Amino acid sequence: MLLSVKINNCLIYDDEVEFSMRADMRQKRFSSNVITGNGANAVKSALIIGPNNAGKTNFIRGLAGIRAILLNQGIGLGKNLFSNKDLSGFCIEFTDNDREYSFEVKMRLQPLEYMYERMSVVAYDKYKNRKEKDLYVRDNISGEYICEDKSLRNLMGAMARNNLLFYLLDTRQFTILDEVKRIITTFASKMDIVDMNNIPIKKTIDMMKMTNEAQKRIVDFVLSADLSMEDFKYLSDDEVRINLQSVGNEEDIKPQENALSVAVPIMEMLHLSSVYHGISVPSILFDSTGTKKIASIASYIIDALEKGRILVVDELDNSLHSKLTRAIIALFNNELNQSAQLICTAHDVTLLDCKKLFRKEQIWFAHKDKEGVYLYSLSEFTAEKDGVRETTDLIEKYKAGVFGALPEPDLFKSLQEVRAVV
Repeated sequence: MLLSVKINNCLIYDDEVEFSMRADMRQKRFSSNVITGNGANAVKSALIIGPNNAGKTNFIRGLAGIRAILLNQGIGLGKNLFSNKDLSGFCIEFTDNDREYSFEVKMRLQPLEYMYERMSVVAYDKYKNRKEKDLYVRDNISGEYICEDKSLRNLMGAMARNNLLFYLLDTRQFTILDEVKRIITTFASKMDIVDMNNIPIKKTIDMMKMTNEAQKRIVDFVLSADLSMEDFKYLSDDEVRINLQSVGNEEDIKPQENALSVAVPIMEMLHLSSVYHGISVPSILFDSTGTKKIASIASYIIDALEKGRILVVDELDNSLHSKLTRAIIALFNNELNQSAQLICTAHDVTLLDCKKLFRKEQIWFAHKDKEGVYLYSLSEFTAEKDGVRETTDLIEKYKAGVFGALPEPDLFKSLQEVRAVV
């Protein structure tokens, strides 16, 4: 499970920002919202809310970039264009097989050079004091190299700097590095990152092709979303041809909007069919944008809950009713979920709910001003200082500007200018 992420001098972030999924175990409310394992306690879901262009999507891009680096899929992180700092970097803390790890990277992005890597095991004594044991440190800045394996330690300074150490060597020859690679790639592979503006539907199509429990769970999820649909199914080639006879000319066979990823051919999408009043229709052509998005993200949600994955969704509330968005979050918070995590951004302020949905540390705000870009948790606001309790009406507090992260549009000026021209 993911415990925390730090990003420094990347994308729009100049100063370091930290996002945490750690649970505050002093708080007893909504204990079902917490995953507990071997001393590490993490929340099952987290919401990031704030105005447009305040950093929510950039944070998701940052997670995607870190995932790409950890899986050797390219560099998805861009340097902060408004900073003169030399180094960019990130640090992730996570668990694997009930052990906690920290992995920190510092790099130059133009040209690419990995200047610092540190992988450590984190443990806590009986007094909750944190202790870290380094598995390896590759510090090309100071020239310090640490590892119990002397043969590996002697190689570190001589290796190229264009990739992480465990992608520059045949790790099968180095037990420690091979284990580090397994731990990191296993964690990164569990992370799915989805943009609700352009959802890859291939995962849903692949699961719907299977006549097994996975397909049934997808169908049950879609039907349970209360979309006035009688059935949802994957048609054979012959059934698709029959289904398209009522569509008309070939040029009419296209979706009304680009709600889904175009990476899948349109003819493949046409196999997904919705049933209304006993009539089967191609979902991609007839269903609403929100219905298509529910069908597309259903596979990611089901997969995450079944396999204990980390699902990251940008703009979860995009085209979805607020009750449906809440229901998705509630799925992850449910006590039946033992290990899956959800991180999502949204604009829907009705999700600011510590009475029925979230613990305080599960709600985060993205804020930007002339001084910088910030990411901070509701847990930083206290009852004594800010009058914020678990029973507080958070929506009213947010509208009053107590938490920041609130847009202040002044569109009336535009109307005045238009009228002046007229």
